[in-house]
Amino acid sequence: MNNIKSVFSIKDLENLSGIKAHTIRIWEKRYDILQPMRTDTNIRLYDLASLQKLLNITLLHDYGYKISKIATYPQEKIPSLVREIISTKNAKNHAISAFKMAMMNFDQELFFNTYNWLIAEKSFKEIFHQVFIPLMNELGLLWQSDTITPAHEHFVSYLIKQKLLVNTEKLQVLKQTKFDKVFVLSLPLNEIHELGLMYLNYEILLNGYKTIYLGESMPIENLKDLKKHFNSIVFVSYMTVQPERDSINDYVAKMNHALVDDNTELWLTGRLVEFINKEELSDKISIFDSISELIDRI
Repeated sequence: MNNIKSVFSIKDLENLSGIKAHTIRIWEKRYDILQPMRTDTNIRLYDLASLQKLLNITLLHDYGYKISKIATYPQEKIPSLVREIISTKNAKNHAISAFKMAMMNFDQELFFNTYNWLIAEKSFKEIFHQVFIPLMNELGLLWQSDTITPAHEHFVSYLIKQKLLVNTEKLQVLKQTKFDKVFVLSLPLNEIHELGLMYLNYEILLNGYKTIYLGESMPIENLKDLKKHFNSIVFVSYMTVQPERDSINDYVAKMNHALVDDNTELWLTGRLVEFINKEELSDKISIFDSISELIDRI
């Protein structure tokens, strides 16, 4: 945990807030909205308080407040105005910013308070689509740019998984209403990113189907066992980092050979499906470019 970031570059602030570094510099010079620390070589550095202030200013700016006006406000007025805006219960951007701050501070209480504020007005499905999916997409980019560490990503991902599990359990106790097929959900070998697959499990249950959730790193041979128990199966797999790009078509061919028949389908989604050669697929294999596209098919 000694590598957790608490000091940020101006590029980090750009990545986290969406405000260009050039604009941040102008705001600093013209309006003195932030007071960065300086290294011996005059490089700007910012603490968590500066990040929080910039996220709040970004929200006000998005809601039509002029930066010249914001700069005249006393320090305590900015968060107060933010609270007034979010009391309308429709500030998606605030929720995403709050979850980012919870992540950067490893603040579980802030995560739960923000979630509870959202769930008072929205369904879990709405929260996941409107807030969690955009948040996770941003986190992937933040991780790739070294703005956040794996510890940050794991912290917030685990809390989202907790909410997914709680809401999934509420559906699992309900009676099944659709019986024409069973969905078996799993990840390829060495694939551990299961948040997307977990949400698909929730959506399929929400639609009244039976699901068999097998989770991460599942060998193809083990999936074959399910065909002994169910007649009409849709195997669902979510490919984020595995299999490797240069072997993905061989992997799909193996899945096709081992699993697909007249009563069995294979549905694939995730970041890596763009590398699948779709021209060689059978009509029993479906590729989905997004979670929403797959959900529409259910």
